[in-house]
This record gives sequence, C-alpha cells and structure tokens, in this order.
Amino acid sequence: MSILDELVVETREFARHRDWFQHHTPKNLAMAIAGEAGELASEFQWLTVEESTREELTTERLGAIRFEMADVLIFLLRLSDVLDVDLAAAVREKLAFNEDRFPKVAKDWEK
Repeated sequence: MSILDELVVETREFARHRDWFQHHTPKNLAMAIAGEAGELASEFQWLTVEESTREELTTERLGAIRFEMADVLIFLLRLSDVLDVDLAAAVREKLAFNEDRFPKVAKDWEK
C-alpha cells in the first residue's frame, strides 16, 4: 500500500469516527478544498517574493503554512476517496498530458 493509499484510509477513518460522511459530498469537499486553498494563500498575501521563501519564513508562519497545506490535502484525499479516483494515477496521467502541452526548456532543473 502506498503512502497515498494509507492517508486515504486514515482520513476515511477519521471522518467515519466522527460521522462526517453525511457532510463529505463531492460538492462540499470541493468547496472545502477551495476554502482551505484560500487560507493557504492568505498566509502569503502580504509577503514580498523574498519574504515568501523558505529561508525567510518564520517558524510560526511555516507551521501555519504546513497546516493549511495539510488541510488542502486532507480534503483532496477525502474527495478522491468519495469519487473513487486513484489520485496517484491521475497525477501521472496529468503529467504525461502536460508533457506534450509544455515542452522542456532545460535539461537540468534545480530544486
């Protein structure tokens, strides 16, 4: 089982133990993703490009960003579970699709 599959199971069980399945409709989950993505964006809203780099973020702000990223992923995992979408396969398919749309401009990429 991949880490992604494990996380799907963990988020499913978390929701099940709280009787949240009734609220985890595709529409509600998509809206929750949008809301959490907005909260993630708000962590960067008034920062300059330089202030938003890993080296310049405070420990407190980076912690808040990590949690907002986790919230986005949690709801995305729940949505993939509810719709029975293999998220890893979808990512690979989308990357292959984008490979044709966006040609490489360099051989080596820096992280």
